[in-house]
Amino acid sequence: MTKMTKMKKLSIVLLAIASTAAFGQNVSDYKYISVPEKFQTFKNNSYGLEAYLSKALKTKNYVVLPASIDQWPSEAKDNSCNVLNADVQNDKSLFTNKVILQFKDCNNKVILESKGRSDIKEFEEGFPDALKQALVKVTTSSPTAILPAKVQASNVSNTAQTTAASSEVATSTVSSAAGSYSNGKIDVQKIQIDANQFILAKSGSSVPFAVFKVTSRKDVFIVKLADGSTTIGYFENGNIVIDIPQADGRYSKEVFTGK
Repeated sequence: MTKMTKMKKLSIVLLAIASTAAFGQNVSDYKYISVPEKFQTFKNNSYGLEAYLSKALKTKNYVVLPASIDQWPSEAKDNSCNVLNADVQNDKSLFTNKVILQFKDCNNKVILESKGRSDIKEFEEGFPDALKQALVKVTTSSPTAILPAKVQASNVSNTAQTTAASSEVATSTVSSAAGSYSNGKIDVQKIQIDANQFILAKSGSSVPFAVFKVTSRKDVFIVKLADGSTTIGYFENGNIVIDIPQADGRYSKEVFTGK
């Protein structure tokens, strides 16, 4: 196998991980949220909004992380794409206390922006009341997957010998779990991300067709589709089957057969 082929194989693995990282499109897809020590647009006094937001998020089953990454748990520290960054911006007008609540992912993409306002004129009560209104759009945490630790570029490219060795490991991992499948309409590639999850990826697409997460039952998976909907999937006679939700509430059986 040539060095170029090895690098191509490794790139597939890295792209798969990056694609999965971009797959969380709702705040509820995340377990961890980082709240800064102080919201920057409140110059002199932030009226306890940091503590208020942290407490509110905890009641919605999120794990609130401090500003210092050194204090983060390993699955957050090893891959920042498992973490959303929260911010509250001062949007005050002359007679109304208003805030903008934002959540951004590891690529600085805004996952949710919610505005809140309060007619309470006192800042100490008005701003928390406005934040309370903005928090209505934040649903309870229901994470579907935790991404594995990021592969550091330095570990891949320090030397040609190290690159080749890393490529061999990645290639053997992909070869043992990857494969081409088709449902007769589209062709997908099965790529194993780690022991607990794999994706089906369409050629030329940066977003996975589906992400599969293991359950307590063998060969049965929680599946998140590209449109954000969640369903189940399973292995059947060597095929990959997904129950696709329909508009009328029913499910259709989509069978992907190995090629």
